[in-house]
Amino acid sequence: MVDIIIVGGGPAGLTAAVYALRAGKQVLVIEKNSFGGQIAFSPKVENIPGSGAISGSAFAEALTEQAMGFGADVELEKVVSVEKQGESFVVSTEEGSAYQGKAVILALGVKHRTLGLPGEGELIGNGISFCAVCDGAFYTGQNVAMIGGGNSALQEALLLSEICNKVTVVQNLPTFTGEKTLADALMAKDNVEVHFSTLVAGYKSENGSLTGLQLKKDSGEELEIPVDGAFLAVGLQPENDAFAPLAKLNAYGYFDTDESCATQTPGLFVAGDCRSKIIRQVVTASSDGAIAAMAACRYIDSLS
Repeated sequence: MVDIIIVGGGPAGLTAAVYALRAGKQVLVIEKNSFGGQIAFSPKVENIPGSGAISGSAFAEALTEQAMGFGADVELEKVVSVEKQGESFVVSTEEGSAYQGKAVILALGVKHRTLGLPGEGELIGNGISFCAVCDGAFYTGQNVAMIGGGNSALQEALLLSEICNKVTVVQNLPTFTGEKTLADALMAKDNVEVHFSTLVAGYKSENGSLTGLQLKKDSGEELEIPVDGAFLAVGLQPENDAFAPLAKLNAYGYFDTDESCATQTPGLFVAGDCRSKIIRQVVTASSDGAIAAMAACRYIDSLS
Protein backbone atom coordinates (compact mmCIF):
# COMPACT_ATOMS: atom_id res chain seq x y z
CA MET A 1 0.00 0.00 0.00
CA VAL A 2 1.38 3.38 -1.05
CA ASP A 3 -0.08 6.79 -0.37
CA ILE A 4 -0.59 7.97 -3.96
CA ILE A 5 -0.53 6.11 -7.25
CA ILE A 6 -0.04 8.36 -10.25
CA VAL A 7 -1.01 6.93 -13.64
CA GLY A 8 1.01 8.72 -16.30
CA GLY A 9 4.58 10.00 -16.42
CA GLY A 10 4.20 13.24 -18.35
CA PRO A 11 4.57 16.78 -16.95
CA ALA A 12 1.29 16.52 -15.01
CA GLY A 13 2.08 13.17 -13.43
CA LEU A 14 5.71 13.94 -12.64
CA THR A 15 4.89 17.36 -11.19
CA ALA A 16 2.24 15.68 -9.02
CA ALA A 17 4.88 13.23 -7.85
CA VAL A 18 7.30 16.03 -6.90
CA TYR A 19 4.65 17.89 -4.90
CA ALA A 20 3.35 14.78 -3.15
CA LEU A 21 6.83 13.57 -2.26
CA ARG A 22 7.76 16.97 -0.85
CA ALA A 23 4.64 16.69 1.31
CA GLY A 24 6.01 13.48 2.78
CA LYS A 25 3.84 11.01 0.86
CA GLN A 26 4.92 7.71 -0.66
CA VAL A 27 4.37 7.83 -4.43
CA LEU A 28 4.26 5.27 -7.23
CA VAL A 29 4.23 6.51 -10.84
CA ILE A 30 3.07 4.06 -13.50
CA GLU A 31 3.81 4.96 -17.14
CA LYS A 32 2.93 2.78 -20.13
CA ASN A 33 5.47 4.06 -22.68
CA SER A 34 8.26 6.44 -21.74
CA PHE A 35 8.49 9.17 -19.13
CA GLY A 36 8.03 12.76 -20.23
CA GLY A 37 4.85 12.56 -22.29
CA GLN A 38 4.25 14.45 -25.56
CA ILE A 39 6.65 17.24 -24.60
CA ALA A 40 9.57 14.83 -25.02
CA PHE A 41 9.05 14.94 -28.80
CA SER A 42 9.20 18.74 -29.14
CA PRO A 43 12.45 19.84 -30.78
CA LYS A 44 12.51 23.16 -28.94
CA VAL A 45 10.36 24.57 -26.14
CA GLU A 46 10.57 28.29 -25.39
CA ASN A 47 7.51 28.95 -23.23
CA ILE A 48 8.43 27.24 -19.96
CA PRO A 49 8.95 30.04 -17.42
CA GLY A 50 12.55 30.55 -16.45
CA SER A 51 14.09 27.93 -18.73
CA GLY A 52 14.66 29.83 -21.98
CA ALA A 53 14.95 27.52 -24.98
CA ILE A 54 15.19 23.83 -24.14
CA SER A 55 14.49 20.64 -26.03
CA GLY A 56 11.42 18.74 -24.94
CA SER A 57 13.48 15.63 -24.30
CA ALA A 58 15.88 17.52 -22.03
CA PHE A 59 12.99 18.99 -20.06
CA ALA A 60 11.33 15.58 -19.73
CA GLU A 61 14.57 13.97 -18.58
CA ALA A 62 15.17 16.68 -15.97
CA LEU A 63 11.64 16.40 -14.61
CA THR A 64 11.86 12.61 -14.43
CA GLU A 65 15.19 12.79 -12.59
CA GLN A 66 13.73 15.36 -10.19
CA ALA A 67 10.78 13.12 -9.28
CA MET A 68 12.96 10.06 -8.87
CA GLY A 69 15.48 12.09 -6.90
CA PHE A 70 12.78 12.90 -4.37
CA GLY A 71 12.07 9.19 -4.02
CA ALA A 72 9.32 8.31 -6.49
CA ASP A 73 8.91 4.63 -7.29
CA VAL A 74 8.28 4.02 -10.99
CA GLU A 75 6.89 1.17 -13.07
CA LEU A 76 6.67 0.82 -16.86
CA GLU A 77 3.31 -0.89 -17.25
CA LYS A 78 -0.04 -0.16 -18.88
CA VAL A 79 -2.86 0.53 -16.43
CA VAL A 80 -6.15 -1.00 -17.55
CA SER A 81 -8.42 -0.38 -14.56
CA VAL A 82 -8.82 1.45 -11.27
CA GLU A 83 -11.22 0.14 -8.62
CA LYS A 84 -12.30 1.69 -5.35
CA GLN A 85 -12.24 -0.87 -2.54
CA GLY A 86 -13.31 0.62 0.79
CA GLU A 87 -11.03 3.57 1.52
CA SER A 88 -8.32 2.50 -0.91
CA PHE A 89 -7.86 1.86 -4.63
CA VAL A 90 -6.57 -1.09 -6.63
CA VAL A 91 -4.79 -0.19 -9.85
CA SER A 92 -4.43 -3.13 -12.26
CA THR A 93 -2.12 -3.35 -15.27
CA GLU A 94 -2.10 -5.23 -18.55
CA GLU A 95 1.02 -7.02 -17.36
CA GLY A 96 -0.94 -8.59 -14.49
CA SER A 97 0.21 -6.40 -11.61
CA ALA A 98 -2.14 -4.95 -8.99
CA TYR A 99 -1.08 -1.98 -6.90
CA GLN A 100 -2.90 -0.59 -3.88
CA GLY A 101 -2.99 3.09 -2.93
CA LYS A 102 -4.88 5.44 -0.65
CA ALA A 103 -5.40 7.94 -3.50
CA VAL A 104 -4.99 7.92 -7.27
CA ILE A 105 -4.14 10.66 -9.75
CA LEU A 106 -4.94 9.97 -13.40
CA ALA A 107 -2.55 11.94 -15.60
CA LEU A 108 -3.11 9.92 -18.75
CA GLY A 109 -2.28 12.53 -21.35
CA VAL A 110 -3.59 12.06 -24.89
CA LYS A 111 -2.70 10.18 -28.08
CA HIS A 112 -2.15 11.39 -31.64
CA ARG A 113 -5.23 11.87 -33.80
CA THR A 114 -5.21 10.48 -37.34
CA LEU A 115 -7.08 11.49 -40.49
CA GLY A 116 -9.00 8.22 -40.74
CA LEU A 117 -8.30 7.80 -44.45
CA PRO A 118 -8.20 4.43 -46.26
CA GLY A 119 -4.85 2.68 -45.91
CA GLU A 120 -3.62 5.06 -43.22
CA GLY A 121 -3.04 2.38 -40.60
CA GLU A 122 -0.82 0.35 -42.91
CA LEU A 123 1.25 3.41 -43.84
CA ILE A 124 2.01 4.46 -40.25
CA GLY A 125 5.67 3.61 -39.95
CA ASN A 126 5.92 3.24 -43.73
CA GLY A 127 5.94 6.90 -44.68
CA ILE A 128 3.51 8.32 -42.13
CA SER A 129 4.91 9.50 -38.79
CA PHE A 130 3.89 11.64 -35.84
CA CYS A 131 7.32 12.76 -34.65
CA ALA A 132 9.84 14.72 -36.68
CA VAL A 133 12.32 14.58 -33.80
CA CYS A 134 12.16 10.79 -33.88
CA ASP A 135 11.90 10.11 -37.60
CA GLY A 136 12.92 13.28 -39.43
CA ALA A 137 16.48 12.10 -40.04
CA PHE A 138 15.17 9.26 -42.21
CA TYR A 139 14.05 11.88 -44.74
CA THR A 140 17.22 13.94 -44.96
CA GLY A 141 17.44 15.49 -48.41
CA GLN A 142 13.97 14.25 -49.37
CA ASN A 143 10.53 15.78 -49.82
CA VAL A 144 8.06 15.60 -46.93
CA ALA A 145 4.67 16.96 -45.90
CA MET A 146 3.51 18.31 -42.56
CA ILE A 147 -0.23 18.02 -41.98
CA GLY A 148 -1.50 20.59 -39.48
CA GLY A 149 -1.08 24.22 -38.50
CA GLY A 150 -0.76 24.37 -34.73
CA ASN A 151 2.35 24.88 -32.62
CA SER A 152 3.47 21.26 -32.88
CA ALA A 153 3.11 21.26 -36.67
CA LEU A 154 4.98 24.55 -37.04
CA GLN A 155 7.82 23.51 -34.73
CA GLU A 156 8.30 20.20 -36.49
CA ALA A 157 8.03 21.73 -39.95
CA LEU A 158 10.81 24.15 -39.01
CA LEU A 159 12.95 21.24 -37.86
CA LEU A 160 12.28 19.34 -41.09
CA SER A 161 13.09 22.40 -43.21
CA GLU A 162 16.65 22.27 -41.90
CA ILE A 163 17.29 18.73 -43.17
CA CYS A 164 14.79 18.05 -45.96
CA ASN A 165 14.86 19.17 -49.60
CA LYS A 166 11.30 20.46 -49.44
CA VAL A 167 8.56 20.68 -46.80
CA THR A 168 4.93 21.03 -47.89
CA VAL A 169 2.60 22.16 -45.11
CA VAL A 170 -1.09 21.30 -45.51
CA GLN A 171 -3.48 23.25 -43.28
CA ASN A 172 -7.25 22.77 -43.47
CA LEU A 173 -7.89 26.32 -42.20
CA PRO A 174 -7.16 29.64 -44.00
CA THR A 175 -4.50 30.54 -41.42
CA PHE A 176 -2.16 28.84 -38.99
CA THR A 177 -3.41 28.35 -35.43
CA GLY A 178 0.06 28.25 -33.91
CA GLU A 179 2.11 31.12 -32.54
CA LYS A 180 2.85 34.00 -34.90
CA THR A 181 6.61 33.84 -34.29
CA LEU A 182 6.68 30.22 -35.41
CA ALA A 183 4.46 30.91 -38.41
CA ASP A 184 6.61 33.85 -39.52
CA ALA A 185 9.80 31.80 -39.19
CA LEU A 186 8.31 28.99 -41.25
CA MET A 187 6.96 31.25 -44.00
CA ALA A 188 10.43 32.78 -44.37
CA LYS A 189 11.92 29.42 -45.36
CA ASP A 190 12.74 29.08 -49.08
CA ASN A 191 12.11 25.34 -49.13
CA VAL A 192 8.68 25.46 -47.47
CA GLU A 193 5.42 25.52 -49.44
CA VAL A 194 2.09 26.02 -47.66
CA HIS A 195 -1.38 24.99 -48.81
CA PHE A 196 -4.07 26.74 -46.73
CA SER A 197 -7.76 25.76 -46.74
CA THR A 198 -6.73 22.33 -47.99
CA LEU A 199 -7.62 18.81 -46.91
CA VAL A 200 -5.71 15.60 -47.42
CA ALA A 201 -8.22 13.51 -49.38
CA GLY A 202 -6.14 10.38 -49.75
CA TYR A 203 -2.75 8.70 -49.72
CA LYS A 204 -0.78 7.31 -52.68
CA SER A 205 1.49 4.37 -52.09
CA GLU A 206 3.64 1.78 -53.84
CA ASN A 207 4.85 -1.51 -52.39
CA GLY A 208 3.41 -0.60 -49.01
CA SER A 209 5.18 2.76 -48.70
CA LEU A 210 3.83 6.31 -49.01
CA THR A 211 4.58 8.05 -52.30
CA GLY A 212 2.19 11.00 -52.38
CA LEU A 213 -0.81 12.89 -51.08
CA GLN A 214 -4.11 13.67 -52.77
CA LEU A 215 -5.20 17.18 -51.78
CA LYS A 216 -8.51 18.99 -52.11
CA LYS A 217 -8.82 22.74 -51.63
CA ASP A 218 -11.92 24.53 -50.35
CA SER A 219 -12.26 25.98 -53.86
CA GLY A 220 -12.81 22.47 -55.19
CA GLU A 221 -9.40 22.25 -56.85
CA GLU A 222 -7.76 18.84 -56.53
CA LEU A 223 -4.06 18.12 -56.84
CA GLU A 224 -1.57 15.40 -56.09
CA ILE A 225 1.88 15.99 -54.61
CA PRO A 226 4.72 13.45 -54.44
CA VAL A 227 6.26 13.02 -50.99
CA ASP A 228 8.65 10.58 -49.40
CA GLY A 229 7.10 11.01 -45.98
CA ALA A 230 4.23 12.75 -44.18
CA PHE A 231 4.04 13.88 -40.57
CA LEU A 232 0.63 14.17 -38.89
CA ALA A 233 0.05 16.93 -36.34
CA VAL A 234 -3.74 17.18 -36.49
CA GLY A 235 -4.55 17.11 -32.83
CA LEU A 236 -4.75 14.74 -29.92
CA GLN A 237 -7.45 12.63 -28.31
CA PRO A 238 -7.91 11.21 -24.81
CA GLU A 239 -7.95 7.55 -23.80
CA ASN A 240 -10.12 7.83 -20.72
CA ASP A 241 -12.99 5.44 -21.43
CA ALA A 242 -11.73 2.66 -19.14
CA PHE A 243 -12.01 5.00 -16.16
CA ALA A 244 -15.44 6.48 -16.90
CA PRO A 245 -17.17 4.50 -14.09
CA LEU A 246 -15.20 6.51 -11.50
CA ALA A 247 -14.63 9.82 -13.32
CA LYS A 248 -17.25 11.45 -15.55
CA LEU A 249 -16.29 12.26 -19.15
CA ASN A 250 -17.51 15.12 -21.30
CA ALA A 251 -18.83 14.77 -24.86
CA TYR A 252 -15.27 14.75 -26.23
CA GLY A 253 -14.01 12.03 -23.91
CA TYR A 254 -12.05 14.27 -21.53
CA PHE A 255 -12.46 14.03 -17.75
CA ASP A 256 -15.18 16.52 -16.87
CA THR A 257 -13.66 18.27 -13.84
CA ASP A 258 -13.00 21.86 -12.85
CA GLU A 259 -9.73 23.42 -11.72
CA SER A 260 -9.85 21.46 -8.45
CA CYS A 261 -8.96 18.32 -10.44
CA ALA A 262 -11.30 16.29 -8.22
CA THR A 263 -13.68 13.64 -9.58
CA GLN A 264 -16.96 12.40 -8.16
CA THR A 265 -15.05 9.53 -6.55
CA PRO A 266 -13.39 10.60 -3.27
CA GLY A 267 -9.65 10.08 -3.46
CA LEU A 268 -9.50 10.01 -7.28
CA PHE A 269 -8.08 13.05 -9.06
CA VAL A 270 -7.19 13.88 -12.67
CA ALA A 271 -4.52 16.15 -14.09
CA GLY A 272 -3.11 17.39 -17.37
CA ASP A 273 -4.22 17.08 -20.97
CA CYS A 274 -6.69 14.28 -20.20
CA ARG A 275 -8.84 16.81 -18.29
CA SER A 276 -11.45 19.14 -19.78
CA LYS A 277 -9.73 22.51 -20.18
CA ILE A 278 -9.29 25.44 -22.54
CA ILE A 279 -5.49 25.47 -22.85
CA ARG A 280 -3.28 22.38 -23.05
CA GLN A 281 0.33 23.41 -22.52
CA VAL A 282 3.17 22.05 -20.42
CA VAL A 283 2.65 24.79 -17.82
CA THR A 284 -1.07 24.03 -17.46
CA ALA A 285 -0.33 20.32 -17.16
CA SER A 286 2.20 20.97 -14.42
CA SER A 287 -0.26 23.29 -12.69
CA ASP A 288 -2.84 20.51 -12.67
CA GLY A 289 -0.25 18.12 -11.28
CA ALA A 290 0.50 20.40 -8.35
CA ILE A 291 -3.19 21.01 -7.62
CA ALA A 292 -4.09 17.31 -7.83
CA ALA A 293 -1.15 16.30 -5.63
CA MET A 294 -2.02 18.74 -2.87
CA ALA A 295 -5.68 17.73 -3.05
CA ALA A 296 -4.68 14.07 -2.78
CA CYS A 297 -2.49 14.84 0.22
CA ARG A 298 -5.36 16.62 1.96
CA TYR A 299 -7.64 13.68 1.20
CA ILE A 300 -5.18 11.17 2.68
CA ASP A 301 -4.69 13.31 5.79
CA SER A 302 -8.46 13.43 6.25
CA LEU A 303 -8.53 9.63 6.53
CA SER A 304 -6.43 9.67 9.68
